[in-house]
Amino acid sequence: MNAPGVDRLEVTLGDGRGYPILLGEGLLGRPGLLDAFVGSQALVVTNSSVAGLLLPKLRQSLAAQLDVVEIGDGEQFKTLATYTEVIDELVRQRHNRDTTVVALGGGVVGDVAGFAAATYQRGVRLVQVPTTLLAQVDSAVGGKTAVNHPGGKNLIGAFHQPRAVLVDVGVLRTLPPREFAAGMAEVVKYGVIADAEFLAWLEDNAKALLAQDTSALLHAVRRACAIKAEVVAQDEREAGRRAILNFGHTFGHAIEAATGYQRFLHGEAVAIGMVMAMALSEHLGRVQRHDAERVAALLDALALPTRVDDVPAENLRHAMGMDKKVRDGRLRFVVCDALGTCSVTAKAPEEAVRSAIAAGLASHSA
Repeated sequence: MNAPGVDRLEVTLGDGRGYPILLGEGLLGRPGLLDAFVGSQALVVTNSSVAGLLLPKLRQSLAAQLDVVEIGDGEQFKTLATYTEVIDELVRQRHNRDTTVVALGGGVVGDVAGFAAATYQRGVRLVQVPTTLLAQVDSAVGGKTAVNHPGGKNLIGAFHQPRAVLVDVGVLRTLPPREFAAGMAEVVKYGVIADAEFLAWLEDNAKALLAQDTSALLHAVRRACAIKAEVVAQDEREAGRRAILNFGHTFGHAIEAATGYQRFLHGEAVAIGMVMAMALSEHLGRVQRHDAERVAALLDALALPTRVDDVPAENLRHAMGMDKKVRDGRLRFVVCDALGTCSVTAKAPEEAVRSAIAAGLASHSA
């Protein structure tokens, strides 16, 4: 039975390993809400900016003894060195296999904490408490954990599903506008790949979403989480359909790598990557020009970038060679077949790929 004011979505996996996404406003700080998913001991992984705002509320939600480790804030800290800091703290505080790692933060915190939980003593419990929009609708759900390597993004990691995900949209009001907008890129992605009606709803409600209207925000986050949960349930370890969740990410990861993970937030890079992915889809005859223009216009309306400047196209093409979606020497792309549906292809001619990259460069003229 759901607690009052809590919308519960289930991520259904095999062998009884499913878990809930607890969604609502004002959930963080509610006593006892997370106790069923956390044992008597837990390590909270967070960063200094989040800890000052939200750690006291998390303490109110848990009866467990909490140790805390703060890591650096930003994609540049999603490294093996940061992962080691978390492991070192687990060892120093003498945590055993009954402990729970609680990720309180955005995507970087969630990924690092999740990878630590996946590997400490061959795996301990994990609870995700995402505090950014991007993490709430994407990275906190699905069990993909990883850190970056200088050679590429998310090259070192593991699949490790959480015991629960607590999504409190109220905490999003603590975000800077740029950080909030970056999360909307992943929300748009779900409409493009899986739900044309939701995409149209986003177009109609872009202003309300940027204003963080509670009703609009709850609907958008719930629908995005529901799509993610459905896809993960069908393909937990990305052997097939789950790859569609990488729409725009092959290009986006290359943008991040080529700019040293310093210039763009992940969602911003994905937004530009989706412009490139729609251009590739158009070049391959999957969609029409007006479909690509429609996606770009929505991203622009949500205060997201749609072009990158001062980055040579060749640098982006080189960075794409280290993408995890390379199979048998061929790079696979997620392409849009029609708004609301997509597929994966390894049959993208080099000329089409380069044209797609050009479509997302500031020097490109349509």
